[in-house]
Amino acid sequence: MNSILISDRTHPVLAERLQEVGFDVRVEPDHDYASLIQAAQGCVALVVRSKVIIDRAFIDSVPSLRCIGRVGAGMETIDVDYAESKGIRCLNSPEGNRDAVGEHAVGLLLALLNNIARADAEVRQGLWRREANRGRELGNLTVGIIGFGNMGCAFARRLSGFGCRVIYYDKYLTEIDTRTLVERVSLETLQREADVVSFHVPLNDETRHYLDASFIAAMQKPFYLLNTSRGAVVDTGALVQGLESGKVLGAGLDVLENENMQSDSLVALNPELLTQNAVFTPHVAGWTVESKYKLAAVLADKIINALNTPYDSSRQ
Repeated sequence: MNSILISDRTHPVLAERLQEVGFDVRVEPDHDYASLIQAAQGCVALVVRSKVIIDRAFIDSVPSLRCIGRVGAGMETIDVDYAESKGIRCLNSPEGNRDAVGEHAVGLLLALLNNIARADAEVRQGLWRREANRGRELGNLTVGIIGFGNMGCAFARRLSGFGCRVIYYDKYLTEIDTRTLVERVSLETLQREADVVSFHVPLNDETRHYLDASFIAAMQKPFYLLNTSRGAVVDTGALVQGLESGKVLGAGLDVLENENMQSDSLVALNPELLTQNAVFTPHVAGWTVESKYKLAAVLADKIINALNTPYDSSRQ
């Protein structure tokens, strides 16, 4: 009973570290739901990404599991509560790509403030519009971060050199990283004072359409939006209306509401969104050469520790 199945493509260091401590590791990245259930029989640990939903039926079908690992941060494709009620440890590795996400969010913000994407497209067409592409300096703005875990904190650290004020709201945070010069505020204060709003939250019932028409209306100043978390955190229709009205000055989006996490593709892009001041990237904020290694290495260490440590149900 020392078999581990890695069911998606990841850095080889994950399998290597698990094998070094004596686990029998199989790497089989192309399973669908049904075939993954069969392949996982007898495994003590299963490593997944987002292409297969690990629901109650799946969990009940693989009684040998003691651990489910996620190469990345988001756990919305795993029924974590049910798994842990069955004594199965659920692990992810946000420490592995938080630096990448923090840097990418800064890049999106600078691109918006300085009209970089638009100016690049215009120059390629022979246009040389200097005044129309006059930018704004980040140092004069207040950046509001919603969600101050690994990703939000990494973003805040990278903003520290720009001289801007950084505030954050996190409903659940109990410990504060004192290495960042940031101010914890209420959501109402953030909506009153922020010039930029950046989302760094998981996707769940509470955060789905966090940014909607009501959120936009509650913002006291026109603002720039960043989303590097999950697409469904933002109500696309409300965002388009906010951009059209000028209440949202611009949007930097690494994720989109109609992104298909299971097939790693885009279903369709809202055509109205394309006409607005927006910068897009294809869910690559945490997708760097360095993060590919770190995501796998961090998860390997967590799995080894979990399988060598008795499960403490009092954590629930």
